[in-house]
Amino acid sequence: MADLVLMRGRLIAGGLAGSYTVEEAFAYCRRLAEGHYENFTTVSWFLPRDIRRHLYPIYAFCRGVDDLGDEADGDRMALLSNWEAELRRCYSDDPQLPTFVALKETIARFSIPPEPFLRLIEANRMDQRISRYESYDDLLHYCEHSANPVGHLVLYVFGYPDEYRRTLADATCTALQLANFWQDVSIDLQKGRVYIPLEDLAAFNFSVEELEAGGYSEPFRRLMAFEVQRTRSLFATGLALINTVKGRLKVALRLFTLGGLSVLDGIQKIEYDVLHKRPALSRRTKARLFIRGLLPILIRTGPS
Repeated sequence: MADLVLMRGRLIAGGLAGSYTVEEAFAYCRRLAEGHYENFTTVSWFLPRDIRRHLYPIYAFCRGVDDLGDEADGDRMALLSNWEAELRRCYSDDPQLPTFVALKETIARFSIPPEPFLRLIEANRMDQRISRYESYDDLLHYCEHSANPVGHLVLYVFGYPDEYRRTLADATCTALQLANFWQDVSIDLQKGRVYIPLEDLAAFNFSVEELEAGGYSEPFRRLMAFEVQRTRSLFATGLALINTVKGRLKVALRLFTLGGLSVLDGIQKIEYDVLHKRPALSRRTKARLFIRGLLPILIRTGPS
């Protein structure tokens, strides 16, 4: 659990409240990002330095809100409300936590509205209330809060805030979220969560009880093949975004798409038995994906 600290008798993420200079706050966010998420370092090293600087507080915000929603002891709803109050100070006052001291600068630099941040907080509130999703549309609604805002924030930082690109980014971000769900079916079950839509379970004659019992069968294999193919279609839709942006963002988008598709490939290779196995990318596979994603774009566009 990253940076959950005792503050006035409550657990709150984002570091200790106090007086921070902007540079101290950015340094805090950088340490958090580079110390807790290896893919952040892998993907971000070739990004322009100014872009990296402003992705650090965005990452710290996302990491903090997820920690509060998934791991914090005590009243998580209250903690998320504290997190939201600190966010709102970025728009009207002076925040106290280092994550938000830095984030306020990023918000001002790129004119980022509060909505993407508020949606991420709401996603973690949803996690406290909802453990099952009746329909695919319900699951997409969750992804609109849990995944898609991250894509919007990245587009703001790179200077692409228009609705058309946000719509394409939504397809990629939702696909990445779904790929993670299908990869982690057994892990989520341990937390009491089922992200496979109940309507899909019923359509393939498979029950939540069989899921909880680890009952891998032909109906389950067909169910997961269906979910994987539907997710591939989302990735295919999102691919159009790559040709609407320039330079190094092209590389990052291609890498994330290749990574997500490789997770789906891994699920297919284990015959969709995610109840007993968790497909993961080896270091060698990650390196190969990085080269596949990086070289073609750099050859065409240069390193800018």
